[in-house]
Amino acid sequence: MSATLDADVREKLRQTAVATISAELRRRGYPDMSVDGVHSRVPGSKLVGPARTLRFVAYRPDLSDEHGSGYNAQKQAFDGLRAGDVLVIEARQDPTTGTFGDVLALRAKVLGAAGIVSDGGVRDSAAVADIGIPTFTRSVHPAVLGRRHVPWEKDTTITCGGVAVQPGDIVVGNDDGVVVIPAHLVKEVADAAAEQEKQDAWVAERIAEGNPIEGLFPPAGHWKDEFDKWRESH
Repeated sequence: MSATLDADVREKLRQTAVATISAELRRRGYPDMSVDGVHSRVPGSKLVGPARTLRFVAYRPDLSDEHGSGYNAQKQAFDGLRAGDVLVIEARQDPTTGTFGDVLALRAKVLGAAGIVSDGGVRDSAAVADIGIPTFTRSVHPAVLGRRHVPWEKDTTITCGGVAVQPGDIVVGNDDGVVVIPAHLVKEVADAAAEQEKQDAWVAERIAEGNPIEGLFPPAGHWKDEFDKWRESH
């Protein structure tokens, strides 16, 4: 279910590049935590928050009749969002239909959700972008959900863009893409990524001064000594 995220940790993740977080996850044995194929529909937005999940199964008429109409899992998932949540949708990486549109995006926005991630499509894309909630999807498509999917279950372990996602995992996204941090690693990854950002910024300053990359990226030898002195003084 929904998890809380320490304000300091949230801010560190918000200030950290998704690429840096991905590298820290890889160092800890999690190289496949990037949600493949999704792109920001609100360029420049940043997404940080605990995951809530929704899973669709492939369309089948009898299953659609039973699960697809009325107050189904999709509507329940959007209605159940809390402030700061990120709804992550498993749509089997199928780009050929929408998995939500402007009305559901507006509901998420009104409830204070931090964003939506789907490895399927989004309908009403211009209207969704105008709503302003950070939104990451595989595609834009006008077709309704029922063309390919049946809403099946919410708040369970899913696979989105090739990544296993559990409710309470922390989702971080920017224009580079989306990564998922297992809940038990969040503080460790946030702290390490923030430190790495400091080092990267320092290295960039040295490169801008005209220094060559060798021995500097990453710092080694005398460059490491110089960086350590800088870090201690800051």
